[in-house]
Amino acid sequence: MAGSVGRKAVRAVVIVVGVFVILGLGLYGPATLVGPLPTATASVSETPAQSAAAAAPTMPSTGASAIVADVATPVFASGGLTEAVPMGGVAKIITALVVLDAKPLAAGAQGPTITISKADVDGLQKYQAESARTVGVTQGETWTQRQMLQAMLLGSSNNHADTLARWAYGSVDDFLAAADAWLAARDLTGITLVDATGLDENDMGTASDLARVSALAFSEPSIAETMAEDDVTVPGNRRVDNLAAYQAELGYTGVSRSYTDQAGVCYLFALEVPVSADPAAASGTEPGTAVLYGAFIREPDWDTLDADLAALAASAAGTVTQTPVVTEGQTFVTYTTPWGDTANGVALATESRLLWVTSPLTYTIDAEPLATGAKGQHVGSVTVTTPDGDVNVLLELDSRIGDPGPLWRLMNPVPVITAFIDSRK
Repeated sequence: MAGSVGRKAVRAVVIVVGVFVILGLGLYGPATLVGPLPTATASVSETPAQSAAAAAPTMPSTGASAIVADVATPVFASGGLTEAVPMGGVAKIITALVVLDAKPLAAGAQGPTITISKADVDGLQKYQAESARTVGVTQGETWTQRQMLQAMLLGSSNNHADTLARWAYGSVDDFLAAADAWLAARDLTGITLVDATGLDENDMGTASDLARVSALAFSEPSIAETMAEDDVTVPGNRRVDNLAAYQAELGYTGVSRSYTDQAGVCYLFALEVPVSADPAAASGTEPGTAVLYGAFIREPDWDTLDADLAALAASAAGTVTQTPVVTEGQTFVTYTTPWGDTANGVALATESRLLWVTSPLTYTIDAEPLATGAKGQHVGSVTVTTPDGDVNVLLELDSRIGDPGPLWRLMNPVPVITAFIDSRK
């Protein structure tokens, strides 16, 4: 404290001496009339101080679960285990995405044809002997890429997963190398894939990363179109039912539903829920609704999954809101000059995020120093940290801060000369 007082005293002496030096040298007029002005005082406004959520979603206490609002945003909510667990047939969704990365399939297109080989038939017989899910094929048959995806995604066909992997990459081993690179490029480091089917207990994934996989899957038009079908007919007049369709009456659209002894019951889904504010809830959805993407992994049985899905749908419907976290024109900083001018730094735009009711928000305001400024001049930014990711909005002046004029400069030598001395440092 004593050091601080001492420094202030020295600074005051320097300023006083500076005033007399400038006066003595006859520089007072030029220094005050054309020199820099003292900066305005920037007062940061009070911002919403919202605390931890009072209304939170109901997530499963068993297994591993997570939901996200979008592939690029943080986990919206989670429950149970956070580490990687066996993921069963969910792996086929990753297989589909990696195959589509090499062989894109446009919306509505059938894609190239694939001829069934002896290796494909051998794979079918192997999986049938293991009582694993299959869709029949005959050597020499031709399937379109879309029909192959339909068999794998709707019918959870293990033999079609292998066929697609070999077709797209030459071999299952080459497919797995490509899958590793694909996962790493998307920062899905919690997922390990050792086959194309998910039957191996070492096919592992965290619920948080698999929720993002669900969002990625629904962003692919060919996958979204496929999962909207109740059933299809594929070559050989074989009917394939949509085994992933589940709890549609609660708003769920499944992209994968499976069971293995190692993984338990696993379900990847999109959940459409009503929101209680802002009719433009989410791009591509009906007004007043939003879509969440989720993964429920290692559920112990189907009854538990049913109860957990019902609890999530009910809690989401009551607590999800599209919340404006920054509003255009909202004041975040007020500038006040020594000569009495004031202007506000206001938000340039409105930004909303999908949040649980009373989600925690943290505001960080970066206000640039200024002495004068034009209306509309950028003067910094506000960053809002939310559970749905950071929001950054520029600030601008809502009115002009002008030069006070020569009379004020001449009549206020101390602040003007202080600014002049500071500018020379």
